Amino acid sequence: MQKVRAKKQLGQHFLKDESIAKRIVDSLDYVGNVMEIGPGMGVLSKYLFEKESINLRMVEVDNESVEYLKMNYPSHASEVLYADFLRTEPDEIFGKFERFAVIGNFPYNISSQIFFRVLEYKERVPMVVGMLQKEVAERLASGPGSRDYGILSVFLQAYYDIEYLFSVDENVFDPPPKVKSGVIRLVRNNVEKLNCDEKLFRMVVKSTFGQRRKTVWNGLKSLGRDLTNIQSENVMKKRPEQLNVDDFVGLTNKISSCESGN
Repeated sequence: MQKVRAKKQLGQHFLKDESIAKRIVDSLDYVGNVMEIGPGMGVLSKYLFEKESINLRMVEVDNESVEYLKMNYPSHASEVLYADFLRTEPDEIFGKFERFAVIGNFPYNISSQIFFRVLEYKERVPMVVGMLQKEVAERLASGPGSRDYGILSVFLQAYYDIEYLFSVDENVFDPPPKVKSGVIRLVRNNVEKLNCDEKLFRMVVKSTFGQRRKTVWNGLKSLGRDLTNIQSENVMKKRPEQLNVDDFVGLTNKISSCESGN
């Protein structure tokens, strides 16, 4: 009982359906370094162990789970690390500048933070397969025009092709969460750098979605910049969820041009 209570505080729910676990692992079609985030009791790990083509490291923030994994899978004890993915440098795990794929049954309460962290290492993370709250998974995979489309959707889709793979019923977990889960796969696209000021791009996306019920023009007012020269542009009359990544890149360049006086 104490174990379950501790896991609920961490936002973790243990998957107990082996067929779903195997399906998640099989969705990771990758050769090389792989980091599993939050392995828990090893429901995904034991299928990852079977993949001879990967170099696996399991990052777990709960010490009891670390001890459980080392005791029950002694031949893989060296692959289990007591660490927090949000605070751990990948260089300390795989070596400097090495690439690594990410997989996991992500704790619901930090799933968005995990993907923001992935973005920090986008040049080194070619693929992500993760199970998270269905609502969040759908949001990340949704495109322009959807009410689920938002800030993290744009940021991730700028650098990754995202596919919603399948849904998972809440009854296959212990303890059962109050919501369904979804599994998504991210595959790095060919964009090395956006064709704009990437820092300004992030500011533009955040400011417009900060007032998503209003037009882009109204959202951009929070930037505190003089954009009157582009106020009449058609893009300013739209709502942020109507813009794709390329639209946001173009908007960012318009703002840069406006500020430079061109």
